[in-house]
Amino acid sequence: MKPNLDAIISENIKREIEQSGKKKSDIAKAIGVSCPTISQYCSGRAQPTLATLARLCAYLDCSADDILNLK
Repeated sequence: MKPNLDAIISENIKREIEQSGKKKSDIAKAIGVSCPTISQYCSGRAQPTLATLARLCAYLDCSADDILNLK
């Protein structure tokens, strides 16, 4: 069974955060969300809006394609 898109997005967000070496609290502050929200993105309990995804990608220096698995 293929993982669903929400699971793929959350795994990719988690991977990009880990690879960046940045703290979730710093990321949250920089993109204008709370630290628990970042944790929810990583666990799949929530998904970022397009605007938040754009800020997240800019801060982590990755592309939305990396997060959305559009390679």
